[in-house]
Amino acid sequence: MAIFGISVSALNAAQAGLATTSNNIANANTPGYSREQIVQTQMLPQNTGSGFIGQGVSVATVQRQYDQFLSAQVLAAQTQSSNLNTQLGLSQQVSNLLGDSSGGLTPTLQDFFTAVNGVSNAPQSVPARQAMIGSAQTLVSRFQSLSQNLNQIRDGLNSQISNSVTQINSYANQIATLNEQIVQAQANNPNQQPNALLDQRDQLVNQLSQQIRVSTIKQSDGSMNVYIGNGQSLVLGNQTTTLQAIASPTDPTALQVAYANNGTVIPIQQSSLQGGSLGGYLSFRQTVLDPAVNALGRIAMGFVDTFNQQQQKGTDLNGALGASMFTSAVPRVTPSSSNVGNGVLAATVNSTSALTGHDYSVQFDGTNYTVYDTTTNAAQSFTPAQLAAGQTLPGTGITLQLTAGSVANVAGDSFLVRPTADGASNIALNITDPTKIAASAPIASNAPTTNLGTGTIAPASVAATTPLPLSAVPLQDNVTITFIDATHFTVTDNTAPSTLVGAPGTLYNPAVGATLSFNGWTTQISGAPSAGDTFSVTQNTNATADGSNMLKMAALQTTNTLVNGTTSYQGAYAQLIAQVGTQTNQLTTTSQAQTSLLTQVTNSQQAVSGVNLDEEAANLLRYQQAYQAAGKAMQIANTMFDTILNLK
Repeated sequence: MAIFGISVSALNAAQAGLATTSNNIANANTPGYSREQIVQTQMLPQNTGSGFIGQGVSVATVQRQYDQFLSAQVLAAQTQSSNLNTQLGLSQQVSNLLGDSSGGLTPTLQDFFTAVNGVSNAPQSVPARQAMIGSAQTLVSRFQSLSQNLNQIRDGLNSQISNSVTQINSYANQIATLNEQIVQAQANNPNQQPNALLDQRDQLVNQLSQQIRVSTIKQSDGSMNVYIGNGQSLVLGNQTTTLQAIASPTDPTALQVAYANNGTVIPIQQSSLQGGSLGGYLSFRQTVLDPAVNALGRIAMGFVDTFNQQQQKGTDLNGALGASMFTSAVPRVTPSSSNVGNGVLAATVNSTSALTGHDYSVQFDGTNYTVYDTTTNAAQSFTPAQLAAGQTLPGTGITLQLTAGSVANVAGDSFLVRPTADGASNIALNITDPTKIAASAPIASNAPTTNLGTGTIAPASVAATTPLPLSAVPLQDNVTITFIDATHFTVTDNTAPSTLVGAPGTLYNPAVGATLSFNGWTTQISGAPSAGDTFSVTQNTNATADGSNMLKMAALQTTNTLVNGTTSYQGAYAQLIAQVGTQTNQLTTTSQAQTSLLTQVTNSQQAVSGVNLDEEAANLLRYQQAYQAAGKAMQIANTMFDTILNLK
């Protein structure tokens, strides 16, 4: 009887519905699982002459609930969220390190200049000088410690980049394998989709998007092509492109990502590798970490330069001219490992005040060398002859010098110049003997008590433009200023042979006085000297109680010596903390917003693809009742059949 066949088809359909619903419940917490649903179709009815009577139901397929548009939105939100969260976590490390009230640079700088002021108040005190030496060593150690911690974060990035590349390659291989299985499954069953394999592939793509930005294109055979970054291919069918973490050709301390193809390594433009954790690592290094390392190095190099200059403009307890108190770093210049030529490029600092904290890429095009600011991308072009002669780069504070090698540089050769990258790590203390602190001025001005007029002479000081070392100028010669009359004077260097260093009979106006600058020093005469009055500028001997040069060292704490004379040491450090803090705050805000967006699109996607246990429980009851009803129909058909058999 037809009713048996109809009942059996109903039983089968209800059983398929129960099995599918049970599978949904079982996989409710399975990552990447898409809710499945049976698709029922009516079987062709039979023409009985009295009308078409149905022949039951069939299950056409088991369909997974999937929305490609929503899934693409999840991928985009996921990769951006992963990128921002990665950058935020790392930026918070740098911000906490630099802004630490006890471990940062600010308290150590303050302690050092407190010790400097202690020496200026008691320049003859050896204990005060020893305290300054100790504070100087602490300051050096703090610079080195901060640099070491920042470089440890940088080294950690290399490990994280390598791990991310390894995961990307693993996901790519798994996706390629699933592509092959899906193509085979659909070839064997053209009208049925392998839902489990598709879910696994989509889940792998989702995990891949957490590492790097992903775009996908589905093919007619069921496979999926996967592209990363700005469109670089990663998976094409069942073939993959392998990524490899390699040392940067111009910065061996930094890893970058490249293609590895049959033993050939092809670097990828790093700026194109956006999104995900990998993009976050690369972006953080470029926009937060390296600028922080450079800015800290700039402070260290500026501090060393300006403090050393003032130290060398004084004399120590032994009467000797001051020696450099600190050792500074030199700019780091790295030739590309792929250079054909072996010309040597060197960089020197000509002005620590003009240092920008930026890095520079020097590239040779076969004719000229172009210097690119890696932060602003501003370019300056120079001929090889200009660089060979030594070329100062305007607005950078550095000078480049190219020395030709035995093999000429060719087009494509390049160098990376990092002027301040090693500034904090390579600072060192030169002086450990407290008597060598040059607290006193190297010269002294005097007026004999026998002068008859009211003229006075101010303390002589080393002129700002005097070149170092001071031993190169006749700074400490015995110089006499003699007034011929009340309005004229002469200046004589009495060191053999005696020399007239001022114009004879220089005009003097008692109302405004006169500024004298000779032999590298400067002083001021004021008042009304009488004829025959003399003043002298000589070597400052036995000046153990003179702390005038130390006062000038102490004044450096608040003097704007950095960033083209716009800020002090502590001001520059405050700017560094503010810069990193601002970047961290921006990342916090954008990361929170992106996380919220990810939650919203994920909820929308799960509303379609996710398993709702309440709904599945209702489906269980629905299919159970359908199964029972089909069974009852079969029971009735059986009773009818028995009735027919029992007829006589």
